[in-house]
Amino acid sequence: MATYTCEQCDMSVNITCAECGQDLAHDTITTGDGREVDVSRCPDGHGMIKSPTCCAEDMTCELV
Repeated sequence: MATYTCEQCDMSVNITCAECGQDLAHDTITTGDGREVDVSRCPDGHGMIKSPTCCAEDMTCELV
């Protein structure tokens, strides 16, 4: 499971897909202008979201 943590306030979140209940997995995508963006993706293919933000910054994800 991907756990996202705010480097400013140390809040952490785990995210699940509301459709199937699976834990969302950390992934990255490359945008049309070449930037790499962190996303959380449903392993069953129900979609993805941009990774969460807190304190006006993207939360980081440490994979173990």
